[in-house]
Amino acid sequence: MADKLETYRAKRDPARTAEPIPADGPLPRGEDDTFVIQEHHARSLHWDLRLERGGVLVSWAIPKGLPPNPETNHLAVHTEDHPMEYARFEGEIPKGEYGGGTMTIWDRGHYATEKWSDREVKIVLSGSRVAGRYVLFRTRGRDWMIHRMDPPGDGWEPPPASLAPMTPVSRARVPRDPGRYAWEFWWGGRRGLAYVEGGRLTLRDADGADVTAGHRWLRPMAESLGSRAVVLDGEVAALGATLVYVCYDLLHDDGRSLLDEPFERRRTRLEALALNGPRWQTAPSWPGEVHAVRRAAAEQGLPGVVGKRLDSAYAPGEESAAWVRLPGKGDGAG
Repeated sequence: MADKLETYRAKRDPARTAEPIPADGPLPRGEDDTFVIQEHHARSLHWDLRLERGGVLVSWAIPKGLPPNPETNHLAVHTEDHPMEYARFEGEIPKGEYGGGTMTIWDRGHYATEKWSDREVKIVLSGSRVAGRYVLFRTRGRDWMIHRMDPPGDGWEPPPASLAPMTPVSRARVPRDPGRYAWEFWWGGRRGLAYVEGGRLTLRDADGADVTAGHRWLRPMAESLGSRAVVLDGEVAALGATLVYVCYDLLHDDGRSLLDEPFERRRTRLEALALNGPRWQTAPSWPGEVHAVRRAAAEQGLPGVVGKRLDSAYAPGEESAAWVRLPGKGDGAG
């Protein structure tokens, strides 16, 4: 009988990697109902779907992760069978080794088989993060696609393809009720909305033009979000000699539009993303602290501050009085 793990063993050196490499011998006998999805930060981010079948984990690498709805299919690359022990593997595969990078378990659980052939695999996944009917179908060579067969959960919405940014009105004086606003620096950069899905980034400017190619340095931010699909509002600002993406609003989060949510709630969800990296950061925000923020802006040579009503929804493409832009000032006067 052919050794189903021959290719797997040939690609790995037990002296160099902590991945499980079982000795040749009889394969374990299970119920053919275990699945695991591993998030793999290798040369490029992808997700590995592994299905127990005949004593091994039949595996596909899915660059964008499982499709969340039936409207889109995702590429799935059929890879070598893995040992059953791999269903528990998490860790660092050394750089220079096959699949070098960080591997974590994204989800695992049980699945039911509706069809299994050389060209088509229909399954029902039941995990803690993913549940639904999927079909993997072969296209050419080792290329497969994966398609979700049932609709997503109630309330799920696809992320928008493009939004026009909301803009503030310019004022010379502080509003009468500054405590109802969150105050941020006016960075003086170029507006950019970041669309992140499957660890991939599309950056659009204020006019909706795709400017991703000129900002390849921002792609690690998208990878840091893993499988989370978000739309961020922010700008590319020069901090010293370095361009940094400063994000200050969250418009869509993992299947949920936040446009009608109050700014205060959007801000809380944005901060929960912990977006702080070498060339991206979450903009600081201070509710009610207009005078101190204006002084700090002036001291740092920034053009001013922006106040955002805590209860304001996001109005795409509108200049709204719910957001107020003020010039910097050093004396703290209104």
